[in-house]
Amino acid sequence: MHLGEHIATRPSAPCQADSVTSQQAFPTLRQVVLDCPDARLLAEFYRQLLGLEYRPGDERPAAGAPDLRGQDWLVLQSGGVPRLAFQQVAGLPVATWPDGQHPQMLHLDLTVSSVEELAAQHARALELGARQLLDRTDDSEEPLRVYADPAGHPFCIFVVPQA
Repeated sequence: MHLGEHIATRPSAPCQADSVTSQQAFPTLRQVVLDCPDARLLAEFYRQLLGLEYRPGDERPAAGAPDLRGQDWLVLQSGGVPRLAFQQVAGLPVATWPDGQHPQMLHLDLTVSSVEELAAQHARALELGARQLLDRTDDSEEPLRVYADPAGHPFCIFVVPQA
């Protein structure tokens, strides 16, 4: 069972899908924003893990230059489209996944196409500063690993075979 599937078993309000029309306007999801105690550190982690690039103006400053943007808000993008943003906050309790005083509020699901690629990405994630929380690579239906990023946010890397 995928970690997010427990939501499907919870009772919910009746679906209001009938009220949606093809002429209705919807907001667009721009990016996912992660609060963190060190925006530059976390942005660098995900930039390297996911192969993203900084939004123009958010790049690392030259050695010795002040990093004013890195102390506030940074955006990573792919092909000019924002994907992840990082907002620096003074204090942030580390998520105590899967249980505990500070449960996660959301997590990122990342996929690879094979168990071999999962192993390669495991090594990269650890090298970049992730901490493994769960190893379920022996699950024949959905091999996965759960990690905490350098700020403590949980994220998963799991296998979704290419069709």
